[in-house]
Amino acid sequence: MIDHERDLASVKEATDRLLTAAASWDNAATAEPSRLPGWTRGHVLAHIARNADALVNVLQGRPMYADAATRDADIERDAGRPLAVHLADVRESGDAFQAAGAEPADWSRTVELRNGVTDSASRIPFRRWVEVALHHVDLGVGHELEDLPEEFVLREIDFLADRFTGGAGVPPTRIVAAEGTGTWTTGSAEDTGATVTVTGPAPELLGWLAGRRDGSALKTEGGPLPVLPPL
Repeated sequence: MIDHERDLASVKEATDRLLTAAASWDNAATAEPSRLPGWTRGHVLAHIARNADALVNVLQGRPMYADAATRDADIERDAGRPLAVHLADVRESGDAFQAAGAEPADWSRTVELRNGVTDSASRIPFRRWVEVALHHVDLGVGHELEDLPEEFVLREIDFLADRFTGGAGVPPTRIVAAEGTGTWTTGSAEDTGATVTVTGPAPELLGWLAGRRDGSALKTEGGPLPVLPPL
């Protein structure tokens, strides 16, 4: 069962960790490239802040974003701000998300995100945790997938394996954590070809599924490493 209160606490811890790391930068560091193609670290910080606003909208029954163009324009607008402004924005928007999460609500209700995607309200804090944790890694400042809590890594692998289940072009795939912490299946059920088994450390599996690593550290049996669609 999803514990949204526990996930909210994990979001707060992840946000504080990111803010502490970023507080040691100077303004020039925000203009340096992140690990996301075409985005500086300022773009990543702006996205983290605006995502908090968007998920407050979701929890309060409003559209997540006005539209895709507005989402992109807001990130571009905010990307070049001074470091102090970025830090205050991430902190204040994160606090607003925590406040929205503390409001009395039916956490079993279905909410709508972008592009018609729906989910249980109880999963929104975890979705926010994903945004903060993975984008902290994307900043390229020494915080790696291996530094993320094991619980987070395994839950996100589970989420992404489910997301790619039934996906056209992804062969039947069995994913095995080398640590013995989990096994997952994904890919197209209609594909009658041999199942590909992908094995490796859980952080490497997450990196491959989340598009953060190329999968070269993983072992495969039954075929080449499946090519996954973009998230």
